[in-house]
Amino acid sequence: MARVVKVFRTLRNHWKKSTFAVCVLSYGGHWLYGKHCDNVLRREACIEARAFGHELIGPQEHLKKAIVILNPAACNGKANRLFEKNAAPILHLAGVEVKIVKTDYEGQAKKLMELMDQTDMLIIAGGDGTLQEVITGLLRRADEETFSKIPIGFIPLGSSNSLSQSLHLVSDNKVQHITSATLSILKGETVPLDVLQIKSEKEQPVFALFGLRWGAFRDVASSISKYWYLGPLKTRAAHWFSSLKQWPQTHQASLSYLAPVPRPPDLPTEIPPRPNLLYRIYRRLNNYWNPPIEGNLSRFLGMNDYYFISFRTKKVLNPMENIEDASQIEASAASLNLPEGAGFYDIDNEEYEAMSVEVRLLPRKLRFFCSAERREQLAQAQ
Repeated sequence: MARVVKVFRTLRNHWKKSTFAVCVLSYGGHWLYGKHCDNVLRREACIEARAFGHELIGPQEHLKKAIVILNPAACNGKANRLFEKNAAPILHLAGVEVKIVKTDYEGQAKKLMELMDQTDMLIIAGGDGTLQEVITGLLRRADEETFSKIPIGFIPLGSSNSLSQSLHLVSDNKVQHITSATLSILKGETVPLDVLQIKSEKEQPVFALFGLRWGAFRDVASSISKYWYLGPLKTRAAHWFSSLKQWPQTHQASLSYLAPVPRPPDLPTEIPPRPNLLYRIYRRLNNYWNPPIEGNLSRFLGMNDYYFISFRTKKVLNPMENIEDASQIEASAASLNLPEGAGFYDIDNEEYEAMSVEVRLLPRKLRFFCSAERREQLAQAQ
């Protein structure tokens, strides 16, 4: 009892040191618990990947080959460590023959795509910038019709990973996000994605998955990070100071476009084998005696599903207005004419000098690996 009284007396006499020690111990315990949870996630993912590695293959089959385009500079230089700790062990345990190609400078991924050999899968390990470079280099190839059929995996290692929200169930835990994205590559579930072709008169075409953004809201969005010290008010502050610098904010441009057209049916990637002769004879006789009922099959063939580019335009009356109120134009192809000195625009969150461009939609151009849960959600949303 005397020892307990002595401890409480010491804490009372040295309450500042005691408070500091409690804070340090609490933070240290929370940090260690987080590390333990990350190790558990890695171990569970490796156990699941090892099951793929134990599967038997035939004597005529070969190990799956994967080319990984890794951007070590992504996520403030942490991408290489994140990949080695969370993604690489899963791929190796699954028995995948991995060839890792690291980029050294911006734009190198486009050149690497020109030299890429045939492979079973292409894996992009990085952020939005790496993804945009790889698909642009891939679709600029002379034989892009062949290489665009290669399934693509995306491992989110960048500061911004916009595509992950469409392919995987997003998690606040970075380790869980990376391991689940890597496991989805092994499971083989894919989804076709449309690609935007953005072409100017001066340069080669650029390909994008999300879109092109230009105007006052894009300019303000690029300056929000400057007001980080204002916390949750930084977005409003960026709009406010931008309005003080220039009011009214005007951007001159002209847009010509084609109306949406029906989306072609999603054809299977593999042609099914032809039925045997007896079955074909039976089917013809059955159709002769019991002809099928005629009807509208357009919805089964996807003919009612239009594909389009969505242009969002807004007349700014109040800088605090919500952009969700913007009007929308739908088109299958368009030409955007901008004057000289129009500033910059973003293509998939990457900055380019603004110039007149032609935009065309390539439906179901690339196939990406996705989680089964996310694919089911996308199917239900269609």
